[in-house]
Amino acid sequence: MPVKAPWRSLRVAQVLPALEEGGVERGTLEIADALAQRGHHALVISAGGRMVDALLSRGAEHVEMPVGVKSPLTLRFVPKLRRLLTERKVDIVHARSRLPAWIGYLAWRTIAEHNRPRFVTTVHGLYSVNTYSAIMTRGERVIAVSEAVRGYLRDNYPRLDQERIEVIHRGVDDRSFYPDYRPSPEWTACFFNDLPQIEGRFIVTLAGRLSRLKGHEDFLELIGVLVERGMPVHGLVVGGGTDRGRYADDLQATAEKLELPVTFTGSRNDLRDIFAVSGAVVSMSRKPESFGRTVNEALALGVPVVAYDQGGVAEILSAMFPQGAVPVGDVRAAADVIERIQTEGLGVERPNAFPLSRMLDETIRLYEDIAAIHATD
Repeated sequence: MPVKAPWRSLRVAQVLPALEEGGVERGTLEIADALAQRGHHALVISAGGRMVDALLSRGAEHVEMPVGVKSPLTLRFVPKLRRLLTERKVDIVHARSRLPAWIGYLAWRTIAEHNRPRFVTTVHGLYSVNTYSAIMTRGERVIAVSEAVRGYLRDNYPRLDQERIEVIHRGVDDRSFYPDYRPSPEWTACFFNDLPQIEGRFIVTLAGRLSRLKGHEDFLELIGVLVERGMPVHGLVVGGGTDRGRYADDLQATAEKLELPVTFTGSRNDLRDIFAVSGAVVSMSRKPESFGRTVNEALALGVPVVAYDQGGVAEILSAMFPQGAVPVGDVRAAADVIERIQTEGLGVERPNAFPLSRMLDETIRLYEDIAAIHATD
């Protein structure tokens, strides 16, 4: 264990493409908030977006710099970022995405060693294995968001010193996601007034952007199987579309052609409430996911989740609702579990295994530890 230097305020710069929406962005705000609450200075460098105001309200600072734009011109931000890191006397640079990591690394390595901050990366995804992705292994500490990510790093980057990897699972706030949570009567009345076709039905929800990676075809098949079995089910697809062709239109056309009881809600900012009124939540991506924040959120609310047994989602299910894990692609096995949830009352009995407070404590501790090493170098 390193000998810690006396406590002092740290200046931590998180670098990511933008602050629009998503798990990485929410995690960035949560860390910034925790830093500010503990007397440290939180700086976020990105192209900006709809979450900037929320970041500023947490006492953090934002510097607009589009370091995530995939263009050779983005390299022009290397000297600008280097000056920023030096002038602000940043202690730690934390890169959360691949292109910003490249820009951050190129700026960082050209700073004189005695003035150089520490360089930390977080591997949020099971990226394609290539030189571009390998930048995420260049951190002096490499945070893996699950054991699945640690295994991915071990298997695909054997030259990475395993001692530099630290698993810090993503976390869900127990103050917002807890088993006794219930939506307000006003929200409930409005929701079912807007969607009268779902009232009184067993709601099965799939949350995620409308992308071929998220398993929407399997979800439609699942709803079809449940209807065949006579279950009073209604499927909800919560999430916005992508810019890749007519995928969303094709999904809706398929549901209409098969006369499936499925509603596409589009993007929503009330996912917690939707989960709370759902009978079950599903995750049906055939590609392993690094963690699965929405799976954790639903389970923390006490809502059963049925999902393919792989990646970080498998870790969450194993810890909180192992009955919900089914073989990848086995839609009928998923239907079997949902039937048990509906008919037998199969429910979540284990507490939230991945609380936000633990993620924040472990991340801040990593910052303080690596800064202490810096101080004793």
